[in-house]
Amino acid sequence: MTRFIYKICPTDIWQEAESAGSFTGSGIDIIDGYIHFSTAAQTAETLALHFTKQDGLTLVEIDTKSLNITWEESRGGQLFPHLYEALPLSAVRQSWQLTLDGAGIHQLPDLS
Repeated sequence: MTRFIYKICPTDIWQEAESAGSFTGSGIDIIDGYIHFSTAAQTAETLALHFTKQDGLTLVEIDTKSLNITWEESRGGQLFPHLYEALPLSAVRQSWQLTLDGAGIHQLPDLS
């Protein structure tokens, strides 16, 4: 499937993960028992549905090459990447602080 996937996370929680050396999830991840990710094509919709007008978010790009990603059907029958274990930071390629425009829409970097 897709090699690079994305995690949207409150910046303070992501900073804690960086200090700890791995990411075990936040909010809904902990409740559901796995870490939720999106593909590049799904990221904008995920932001709009679950993070509307929230400031203080980090977008993290993950290389799935060494991870045991499970692809499961979710929103509208789309397959979404899930990880049923802690995310090692060695799989992180890069991250961005997300900003909001004047209408409260998150400004995404080019994920192509």
